[in-house]
Amino acid sequence: MKFFWGLLLGLGLGVVIGLLVAPQPGEATLAQLREQGVQLRSGNLNEQIRSRANEALTQGRELYSRTKDDLTDRYSRAKSFKLPGER
Repeated sequence: MKFFWGLLLGLGLGVVIGLLVAPQPGEATLAQLREQGVQLRSGNLNEQIRSRANEALTQGRELYSRTKDDLTDRYSRAKSFKLPGER
């Protein structure tokens, strides 16, 4: 029972704090949510999200490849490094 009251108290405090620190009035937030809802239903946003996700994936793969190549090169140079006097 204590958990339930703690959960309700936490939820209430979260809502109050969210309202106090909101960057814009509630009416503006509702208008923004309605606009985003229309965009989601239009399907255009889905295509934009898919496109951005593919771009991010491509960039991630390129970064991985460059980092892997760089680390492989550094490892090879370090492995073949010989101290003076070594054969």
